[in-house]
Amino acid sequence: MAKSQKAPVSVLIPTKNEERNLPDCLASVGWADDIIVFDSHSSDATARIAEESGARVVAREFDNFAAHKNWALENLDFRHGWILLLDADERVTPELADEIATVITSNDGPVGYYTARQTMFAGKWLRHGGVWPDYNLRLLKRGHGRFEDRLVHEHMLLDGTAGYLKGHLLHDDDKGIERFFERHNIYTTLEAVEIVRARNL
Repeated sequence: MAKSQKAPVSVLIPTKNEERNLPDCLASVGWADDIIVFDSHSSDATARIAEESGARVVAREFDNFAAHKNWALENLDFRHGWILLLDADERVTPELADEIATVITSNDGPVGYYTARQTMFAGKWLRHGGVWPDYNLRLLKRGHGRFEDRLVHEHMLLDGTAGYLKGHLLHDDDKGIERFFERHNIYTTLEAVEIVRARNL
């Protein structure tokens, strides 16, 4: 693929007050032809940053992670048949970008791909404790997947076979330690709710 040619993939980036993380995230997907910032009515400069970068901005009130993302997969006007799901605090490495541009040209391969996340904390790569490689299914053919009904840490349910990409995502949140603990306190509370829900089924 020529350097001036954009890859025929749609990138979906859910956001809520991500002005600190979003510029680097958007810069890492400049190779993609279609970028949608799916914003939950941010009160900071998130939407302006997205628009100035050339991304499309779609706003929707957030309800929960699975329902929000499933609404996007079912309702947004994606320009291409392949969708890359990306968080605002993640960056696509050049190696992963090249690999994605290659695999989406195949018509008879998997309909979804897992990629590893390289998580950073306080400038250090978290290599142990089950944090690496942290595979997530992030690339899929449109219409071949949806998220399971969970409040948090939802997994993609794929209709078809999946493959694994060699390149990785860089996961590096720039919101500081206070936001780190706040976010994980929310996540653990939602996980507790899911445990209770599972026991009552």
